[in-house]
Formats: sequence, structure tokens, C-alpha cells
Amino acid sequence: MSELITAELVDLDLSAATKDAAARSLAERMVAAHRVTDLDGFLADVAAREAQMPTGLDGGIGIPHCRSEHVNAPTLAFGRSAAGIDFGAADGPADLIFLIAAPAGADDDHLTILSGLARRLMAPEFTAALRAGSDPAAVAALIRGEEPVEEPAPEAEGTEPEPEAVEAAGSAPFRIVAVTSCPTGIAHTYMAAESLAAAGRAEGVEVTVEPQGSGGFKKLDPTVIAAADAVIWAHDVEVREKARFRGKPLVDVGVKAGINRPAELIAEARRKAESGESAAVSEADGSEDSGDGEAGRSGADHAHFGVRLRTYLMSGVSYMVPFVAAGGLLIALSFAIGGYEIASAKSVADHFVWGEADSWAALLNQIGSAAFAFLVPVLAGYIAYGMADRPALVPGFVGGSIALTVNAGFLGGLVAGLLAGAVVMAIQRVPVHATLRGIMPVLVIPLIASAVVGFLMFIVVGKPIASLQNALTDWLNGLSGSNAVILGVVLGLMMCFDMGGPLNKVAYAFAVGGLADPNDGSLKVMAAVMAAGMVPPLAMALATTVRKKLFTKTERENGRAAWVLGASFITEGAIPFAAADPLRVIPSVMAGGAVTGALSMAFGATLRAPHGGVFVVPLIGEPFLYLLAIAAGTLVATALVVLLKGARRAAPEAAGEAGATGSDDSRVTVAA
Repeated sequence: MSELITAELVDLDLSAATKDAAARSLAERMVAAHRVTDLDGFLADVAAREAQMPTGLDGGIGIPHCRSEHVNAPTLAFGRSAAGIDFGAADGPADLIFLIAAPAGADDDHLTILSGLARRLMAPEFTAALRAGSDPAAVAALIRGEEPVEEPAPEAEGTEPEPEAVEAAGSAPFRIVAVTSCPTGIAHTYMAAESLAAAGRAEGVEVTVEPQGSGGFKKLDPTVIAAADAVIWAHDVEVREKARFRGKPLVDVGVKAGINRPAELIAEARRKAESGESAAVSEADGSEDSGDGEAGRSGADHAHFGVRLRTYLMSGVSYMVPFVAAGGLLIALSFAIGGYEIASAKSVADHFVWGEADSWAALLNQIGSAAFAFLVPVLAGYIAYGMADRPALVPGFVGGSIALTVNAGFLGGLVAGLLAGAVVMAIQRVPVHATLRGIMPVLVIPLIASAVVGFLMFIVVGKPIASLQNALTDWLNGLSGSNAVILGVVLGLMMCFDMGGPLNKVAYAFAVGGLADPNDGSLKVMAAVMAAGMVPPLAMALATTVRKKLFTKTERENGRAAWVLGASFITEGAIPFAAADPLRVIPSVMAGGAVTGALSMAFGATLRAPHGGVFVVPLIGEPFLYLLAIAAGTLVATALVVLLKGARRAAPEAAGEAGATGSDDSRVTVAA
């Protein structure tokens, strides 16, 4: 970690009261050190990352981090807060704050910094030294690994060793293999890995860990897995390539359990292995109910099944969206150049004239159409993949392709993916001889599952789903008047409720699914969804401009970035405001989104591009009315949030005047 941090990037008396203020204070040091080129742009990237998931860790640690185009060299800044700053950790505020900046695209640098730091933070002597340090240069050297950390004093002679250590000394050690992973695949992943390994050393147990981080992972040696006596999964996302661990006793918990109580997990793994419990990694996915409240992995738990189902569906949608974006924008550009009739042009493989605009338009259209042809198979394939890993890819893609063949469309792809995943999971539960296990995932499972899914899609469920898809298409085509407006209101509310969360993604997936077989109704839905999704950040940007006193300095800075985020259809730009004041911000932007969605549908605006914001306005049907709908919703949301925030400030001001007590809030004057 050399050269990542210098004395100038260390603040041992960080006075910031909030995480945004802390990030700004440390980022200013990065700017002064010529590591960050644009302070506001970099802080917007930090806030966007923070909005995805809190970066607070147990033990009084905060690790805000991001990749940003405004960073020119991997950099780490450190601040120590006497009062503590809330970074969202379960055990309270953080007093050790690390701001990590990596250049855009520098995944290896970013992950190296985070994983290395996360591992060192698991050593109590390291954090103790950070809290005790008084010289910025020495602290920087300590973080770089150049300053030795004083090890704890050895145990006095005559201390009895742990029983486990005695047992391990006289026989082969108990062996555990573990997998750790978290949603972002960074800090918690590596901290859990280090925590389990350290606990294993203390207990005389051989623990080998596979951290499945966001930059990929190095698989455990199959011989190590074969020799293991038990398995620990400390994870908040699906373990990849789970079949490798089948037949082993399993402890299945959340990633934080791996950090906070590794010794208990090791003891539980030993107990299960020694008692010969039947609960083990199964042929399907190895999941079991560990009884751990943090994990919440009981398959019988209805709420958890709903969470897993949503995860499976969102997995498919996330892989599908790049095809939608590339294909949709190419098709939209082709229409802008050659008109809508370009869709019926001859194949450019047979007829292409370099100097004709129509030839280029036809080329763009046919490339985009080729990308669109993958939408449903990719959706189905990766829903199945999310359920049962790689063996489910083939039946998932096959089922998605059949969905297109029988005209079952987007709905058919959803069903095909779920069927493929379920069939593969069922096959994986069948016990097989050890000699067949090697060919199961590459031959037997894809063969049988594809045949079963194909039969179901062609003969059983394909035609009913196709009828339902046709009914939905007819309904969208027939939308007019109040029906269209009501749908616009619902979509607008969904887009603005959680601003990039599950409900937002459901509305967006519904819209992009219609683009797979575009018609007038589905194009109106896509327009309404994108318009409503632009409202929250635009409204917060406008509110911070017209009523600055109602917002903190950090919020006003976020508001400047929100102009660009909103114009680009990045709804997440409003998350920092919603997180700080959800009861006033969320209802306000929902109201604005509902107005925009309703007006967009009423105006009959259409959109063939799945993304782009104002930058694809030339590709929008009724563009001026479309912008009017966005402006109207933005004004409604802005007015409401200003009114609600103003009322909150007015109450303490009135109380202060009546009691002559005075307060910080009483300095704010609220207009009627």
C-alpha cells in the first residue's frame, strides 16, 4: 500500500459531524495533494456509492470509497474523529474513517486497497495503534505497512492451552473451507475471510477461505475442498459454483456473522461434522437453515423466499438491460436517421451503399435488432443462473428462445427462467454415483433440463403465456384517456418510491420488456417511466437552488450534481436527500413522479430508447409535451419538498420566538 497515503492525507482531529462532511474534509486533502481533479464531481461519486450500501463496519470504522473519473491516482486518506460519525454500522458511530479513491476503471487498484485495508483492520493491535497515534507521518507509515505494529504480549508460562489446540497438536487438524461474500464484494468480504482465518489459527483449526469479491475470485483447490471436514458460508449474496462443496456439513450464515463471531461458526462446523448430522451441502445448492438470525436463509421462510425470488428476477433483468440499452439506442438512432420505415429495409449484408444515409440507418437498425433478439433468452438464462448456477444456463437460454418461438415474449422468458432453475435444482437433489458427478454439470443436467423445459414451454405453458402476452399487448395498445393516465400515475409512483430500489426496477423492467416487441402502448409506457424517473433528482436540484437555507452545505453541493444525474435519467441522484429526510422527500418526489407519468401518458409521448434522459429527446414522440410533463412533475415535487421542509423549520423558529430561548434553527427565516 506504499504511496497511497502520506502525512498530508492524515487528519488526526477530524471535526466533521456527518459522513458527507467527513468525506468532503478528507477529499479536500486529496485535492490539495493533486490526487483529485474535481472535488464536487468526486464527492458526487462517493455519495452515489454510499447510497448503494452503508460503508460503516463494526468496531468504529467507516470506509467510504468509490471509483471516479476525477481521481488520477489510487489514494487513501485517513481521519480520526473524537465524537464519532455515523456511517451506518450496527454498533454505532465510527471514529476511524478511511476515504479510498481509485481512478475510473482501476478495479484491481480499488480492490487491492480495500481488501488489504479490510484484512489489517481485523487486527486489534492495528486499530489500537491508529487510535493512539499522535504523528500524522507515523500513522501514514503504519497504514502503508511500513511502521511495525506492536504485537500483544505472549501468554505467561504455565498458561494452559486451549483444549482444541491440544487436540490439534496430537492429531491431524480439523479442516474447514469457507466462502465469504457481500453485496459489494469488497470490505465485508475480505474482513470475514480474515476473521475466520484468524479464529481458525487461534482454535488450532485449518481454515482455508475463498473470498468471492467483486473483482472475481480464485477458486479453492479441489483437493483442499475434498480434504475438508466441514464448510462455512458467510455470505449475503449467492455463493458461486456451490456444487463443489456438496456432501460436506455446512454452516450457512450472513457475512457479518463471519466477522463478528467466527469462533462460534468454527465450533458449530466441528459439532456438525463430529455428530454426523445429515444437514449438508446438497446436490442443489447446499443451502440450509443455520438458525442464525443474521443469515435469514431458511428456505421455508416465506418472506425470505420472496427476497430470493426478487433476487433471481433482478439477476435476469440486470443481464438483460445492457442488451436493451445497446439495441434500443441503436434502433432509435436508425429511426432518427432513416425514419421508421427503415425497419423494413433489405439486409445490409446483401445491399449496402457507403454514401447513403439510409444504408447506415439500416445497418444500425439491424445491429440493434440483433441485440434485441437476445433479450428474452438472456433474461431466462440468467434468471436460471441466479437460481442454480452454470448448469442452468443452457436450459434457461433454450426456454427463453422457445418463448420467442411460441410468441410468449417477455412473460414467457420470466417463466422459462424460473422453470429452468427449478428443474436444475430438482435434478441436483438426486443422489448420483461419484463417477458421474464430473459429467453432471456439463452433460447430464443441461441435457435433461433442456428437454424438460422445452417440453413444458412448447406443450404445456407456452401457449397460455402467449395468450396472456397478447392480451397485455392489446391492452397497452388500447390504452387511452383515463386508463392511460392511471397507468402513468402508478408507474410514476413506483419509479420514485425507492429511487433505484426493487419497486423502481420492477417498473423499469416492465417498460423495457415491452421494447422487446414494441407497439404504441409499450412505447408510451417507456416514455412515462423514464420521465418519472428523472423527476426526483431534478426536483432536489431545483429545491436546493431556490431555497438554499433549507438544505445543508453538503446537500446544496449534491444538488448541483443532481442536475446532471436527473437529466441523464439516474434516479439514484436523489437518494442522499431521501436518506437524510425520507418523510418529506419521498412523498414529495412520488407526487411529482405521478404527475409526470400521468401527463406523459395523456400527451401520448413515446420512446424507443430505454435510457438517455434529455439526451435522447430527438428520438421521443411529442418531445415538447414530454419535456413539459417532466417540468410539471419537477415543479410539483420541488414545491412540496420546500413546503414540508419549510414547515419543519418554522415550528422551532416560532417556539424560539415565543420562549425567547433562541436556537440554531431560529436563524432560518421561512417565507409564507
